[in-house]
Amino acid sequence: MKTWNDRLALQWARLSPAMLPFADVATAELPLGRLLRLSLFQVSVAIAVVLLNGTLNRVMIVELGMSSSVVALMVSLPLLFAPFRALIGHRSDTHRTALGWRRAPFIWIGSLLQFGGLAIMPFALILLSGDTIGPSWIGATGAALAFLLVGVGMHTTQTAGLALATDIAAAESRPRVVAFLYVMLLVGTVVGSLLFGALLADFSQLRLIQVIQGSAVVTVVLNVIALWKQEARRPTHDRADVDPDFYTMWHTFADAPGARRTLVAIGLGTAAFSMQDILLEPYGGEVLHFTVGETTALTGMLAAGTLAGFAVAASQLSRGIDTYRIAASGALAGLIAFPSVMLSGPIESAALFRIGTILIGFGGGLFSVGSLTAAMEIAAKGANGMALGAWGAVQATAAGLAIASSGAIRDGITKLAGAGALGPAFQSPASGYNVVYLIEIILLFATLAVAGPLVGRSRLAGRQLSSRFGIAEFPG
Repeated sequence: MKTWNDRLALQWARLSPAMLPFADVATAELPLGRLLRLSLFQVSVAIAVVLLNGTLNRVMIVELGMSSSVVALMVSLPLLFAPFRALIGHRSDTHRTALGWRRAPFIWIGSLLQFGGLAIMPFALILLSGDTIGPSWIGATGAALAFLLVGVGMHTTQTAGLALATDIAAAESRPRVVAFLYVMLLVGTVVGSLLFGALLADFSQLRLIQVIQGSAVVTVVLNVIALWKQEARRPTHDRADVDPDFYTMWHTFADAPGARRTLVAIGLGTAAFSMQDILLEPYGGEVLHFTVGETTALTGMLAAGTLAGFAVAASQLSRGIDTYRIAASGALAGLIAFPSVMLSGPIESAALFRIGTILIGFGGGLFSVGSLTAAMEIAAKGANGMALGAWGAVQATAAGLAIASSGAIRDGITKLAGAGALGPAFQSPASGYNVVYLIEIILLFATLAVAGPLVGRSRLAGRQLSSRFGIAEFPG
């Protein structure tokens, strides 16, 4: 046995550190154990994302019998706060408490907002479904408040948490640290989707209450562990000297060659990949008759596909592939994914549906990395924050509008088809969903048309950034 262990250890020692994706992220200032503990705030955010975008939209539409338009409106509420993330980051840069902390108060406030939203959410959803003798406006108001609180909380926690990580990390390792934390978000999404799928396999309203409120407690526990003794106290007089002029920086960015066309392409591509966010799980439940556990697992598949897209994009960037070409490759993957999902219903193929779901995540991952890197290349020196803010604002706005409109379109088409106004070919539970998927395909073609003239403008095109593939090659 000892000889076998020695041989195994020798094989591990021969494995190049460049092939280990997390081998180069730890530093003396931020060892891997401390970084892993800090990354728990991303796991808490992942829990909220899985609940809102994966589990609850299917439960609200199928089990609770709610309208898709109402569900789309509720799920899109957290995205309303996303454009304010730049303001949160700026405030956490300049804020000081009596103890000299900047980031910790924002992470704590965000944790409490997430806890409050998750605590009241299951009761609000039950009231909103009509399972009550009270006035209906109470359920709608409570559900809207719950979703908004969770959204504000997770955006605040994530923004301040990422800023804290960059404070702790050395300057040369900051892109790797931020990339590592984003990968942990995807890992948390996969694990959370599998866990929720197992817990809700035997669905009941009581079990739903237990799972969501248990998630509220887990959120606070994870964030307390993540924050414990992470931020050093600073003197209260240590403040930024001059705040940058936002409007000057914005016009400098927007007037750069190709900037506006890039933002339009980002908006179209994001909308194309976002309209399905609240429809994949209900489609699986209503058309393919998946259980709650099986549809919740779809979120994990989507996240796994996204992570694979990140890996491929990182490899392509390291070989100097044009960033716009990478984004276009993601759109092309979507043009394969959405027809696969549409075809899975008529032929009753659960396997094809799952393959389409993974491809949607894969294409979205490629498009996100390519578009983000392209936006970062446009930014002037020292204006990376502006590029990230513009990219995030366009993404959040496009995703919010896409999610909100997709539910209304699905409901409208389903109602017309049920009344026979669209002919016998549309009298199917899948009709409303398929119209939305068709719109997404059209948006992907529009994305390719807008981004096409930009191919070849990337400053990274033809440059081999690194001979190795690791977490450092993920965009920071």
